[in-house]
Parts: sequence; C-alpha cells; structure tokens
Amino acid sequence: MKLQSMFLVGLLIIQSCQFKQKEPGKALDNLEVSNSSSYHFEPTVNWMNDPNGMVYYAGEYHLFYQHFPDSNVWGPMHWGHAVSEDLIHWKHLPIALYPDSLGFIFSGSAVVDHENTSGLGSKENPPMVAIYTYSNQKEEFKGSITFQNQAIAYSLDSGRSWKKYQGNPVINNPGIKDFRDPKVSWVEEYKKWVMVLAVKDHVSIYSSKNLIDWTHESDFGESLGAHGGVWECPDLFKIKSDKGEEHWVMLVSINPGGLQGGSGTQYFVGDFDGTTFSTSQNDTKWVDFGADNYAGVLYSNIPEEDGRYLFIGWMSNWAYANKVGLVDRKNMMTLPRSISLISTVDDNILAMQPVHEVRTVTSEGTPVSIEKLRSGFETKTAYTLAIVPGQGDSQLIFTNTLGDSLLVGLSQNEISIDRSRCGNVSLSDVFPTVHKVTMKRLEQVSIYMDRSSIELFANNGKVNMTDLFFTQTPLSKVFVSDDTNNIGVVYSPISLISKPL
Repeated sequence: MKLQSMFLVGLLIIQSCQFKQKEPGKALDNLEVSNSSSYHFEPTVNWMNDPNGMVYYAGEYHLFYQHFPDSNVWGPMHWGHAVSEDLIHWKHLPIALYPDSLGFIFSGSAVVDHENTSGLGSKENPPMVAIYTYSNQKEEFKGSITFQNQAIAYSLDSGRSWKKYQGNPVINNPGIKDFRDPKVSWVEEYKKWVMVLAVKDHVSIYSSKNLIDWTHESDFGESLGAHGGVWECPDLFKIKSDKGEEHWVMLVSINPGGLQGGSGTQYFVGDFDGTTFSTSQNDTKWVDFGADNYAGVLYSNIPEEDGRYLFIGWMSNWAYANKVGLVDRKNMMTLPRSISLISTVDDNILAMQPVHEVRTVTSEGTPVSIEKLRSGFETKTAYTLAIVPGQGDSQLIFTNTLGDSLLVGLSQNEISIDRSRCGNVSLSDVFPTVHKVTMKRLEQVSIYMDRSSIELFANNGKVNMTDLFFTQTPLSKVFVSDDTNNIGVVYSPISLISKPL
C-alpha cells in the first residue's frame, strides 16, 4: 500500500538516489527499547509501513516490510527484513530488496517453492521467492499509467541474500494506474500458484505453474464492499469454520474509505473454484473496528502440525501515519494474531486473537479488587487486562500524570474507545473520533496496552479494536467507573523486550 500524496516526495528524492545495491551488512545489533513500543515489532530506524513477504521457513518467521531507511516519512520503498523464532522476539537483518532502475520496491508476498516449479533453485534446496510490485516514479512523473508492474526475486540461503529475476517484470501493466500488492499462494487442489492483485477498485486473480508465467483468470469486487478509496494488499485463503465447513476468505485493504476514516481492511467470505472467487455476502465486513490495523495479510508455509492462520497488520492509518515522527514515535506492527472463522446461524465472522507466544513475556495475572479499581491502580508501561464485564455499564479510564485520558466503554452490547482527550489528537480530523462497535452480548474482553497503543479483543476475538494514541508520558494508572460491583479485572504486566533473540 502506498500513500499517493507522498509520490512527489519520492520523486524529489529520486533526483539524488542512484538506486545502487548496497553491500549486505551484518545483522543489526538489537537496540534498547524505544519510547514507541515495548513488545511490538518496529524498525530500528526511520519509516515502516506494510508487512510484506511473511513466510515461515527452516524454523524462522520472516517479516519483510515497506521501509525507507533514510527518513521517518514515506519515501523510496525498500523491503526491510527481520526474523523470529517465536513471533515476539525479532532479529533485524540487512535490507532484503533495494530500489533499482525499474522502480521502488512496493508491497508483495513470499513463498517457498518446494517443488522448484520456478527452476530458480532445486528440490534439495528450494528457492524462497518474493513477489512484489515495481513502482517506477520516473515513469509516473512523465504521465504514464503503466508504471506499476509485478516482479520476482529469489533466495537460496534462507532469505539472507536475494537475486532479482533477470526477466522482470513477470506481469506487465495492462493500462491501470493502481496495479499492485501481489499475494501468492500454492493451491494444492488445483495444482497451481494463485495470485490476488489489487487493481484500482477491485481484485484481479492470476494463476501460474512456475511463478514466472502468469495468466489472468478473473476479477472480483467492483460492485461489492467499500469503495471510498483505492483497494490494496489483498489476500485469499481457505479456512475451516468452527463447525468444520470449508470457506474461502478474501482480505482487502482500502485507503481512504476505512470504517473509522482513513484506511481500513475489509473481508469477504465465499468460495473459490480455482479461477473465480464468489460470495453471497452483501454487507461490508471489517477486520478491525478501530482505526489502526491496516494492510494485514497471512503468513505462508506454516507447517501442517501448527495449522494456524497467522496475521500481522501495520498498526497505523494513512490519515496521520506520516506525522507519527512529530510525536516522537515510530510506526509499528500489530501483535501477531491467529485467525479463525466462527459460523453463526446467519453469518460467518472472521475472529482473531493474539498468538499464544505472547504468554512468554506476560507475567502471572493478579486479580484487582473492585475497591482498587475504583480508586485507581498503577500499571507498567506494557500489560494486559482480562475483563469479565458486569451487568451494567462500565468505563475504564487510562490516565497519566499530565491528565491525559483514554476511555474504554463497556456495556452489555457495545464497546467504545475514546481517545479524544488522550495526548496529541491534532494529527488528523479523524483522530479524535470515538470508535464504537455493537454486538448481541458482550461476554469477555482482553486488552493489550503498550506505550502508544491499545489492542482490544472481545468475545473470543469476534470483535477487535486497534487504536494508537500519543502522549508525552505513559498512561500509568487505570480507574474503573461502573454501576455494579461484579466487574472482574485481572492485571498482567508484560516484560519489556530489549534483547530479541
């Protein structure tokens, strides 16, 4: 996903950027925790947006990401790179893909070509293949609309070094300005690679036998879902519901036009026959009811014995992402989440909860008495709250010594997050709005707090809310205002991660 209004900035930077491949460096030293995040992934320096190329291989979760190493605002995109053994502790690696004469390196995906269908490796040493968008800003500046094309690169050493395919691009632009963000997966039942590609206001589906030669199969979504902006960062995967029924799910991000203003991610539940994705869904469904979960997609190559559908999103919003540096923060990723599909009588709901590995940095929980909740209790910078709501209305008030307050409202059928009185809310007109979601009955809530973020999961992940806030000092105290005595709260500090694996 790319911020259109920042293209001119990129064009100016091009004037002094020769796009020469830099020498691969050593893995970056793990830095001390910044004032941005305690346990969320963030770059060591400067700009980051979309997660890219998320793939598991040889015991490592690879996280590539849109990165501009020379500034804390969007610019010529590279693929940054980090690896983890547990999705929580990350080791920063040298930049994987640099811009070149064909353009910036925009968003995409990565797969392990186990059968060496591409011929870029061998069955004994299968290639890891990255599929990404080239965006040639020089051509765009000249007035071309075919400046975005799809390309591949490959690695034969577990992602430590990459070689771009000499025949790039592998998919040429057919004459569409917004033509990007390829997400590729191997579909075993059809014995082929399938790509979903964001194409202006819909998704195009391509297929290939070898990751090099691609055929356009179909299009989806021109008259479905939200259309307040450009579609970006799609994903397509098959998943079994909690009732054992198989469905296909398509994720699609959009900017602007998100639920809470700015950017957001929607999803569709339907069927895929190897060529066409279809759905009977008429309403617009959102992955997250907050403002700051965007461009998220799933990991590929997760082992069958694990079986999880693992998701990471970019924890920001294009309405104010380029201003985050003004409040002394970095852009960061959401917590890694495990996705499931829950079927009801008349609906299928995409649910997500933090991966169980988060527990490795979470201390044992301590129940908080109602008296202490009413008088307020001190917290660490990073912690979780497990909440069983009472019968009436409750409000959690997160505060600091400067008088900032983040309000979380809990009622029997509604959750709200109000950040309008929490630190710097002037970054965008959409920032101080109150975010709300209704449900039949609120049963259980988990909240994950960090220096600048709140991630809320309700009713076993059927409702998710992700929001940023920007205060000068941490929110270090919590009060509960409610009209009953039976709200239950368990507080668990999270260890600060300063030395990832």
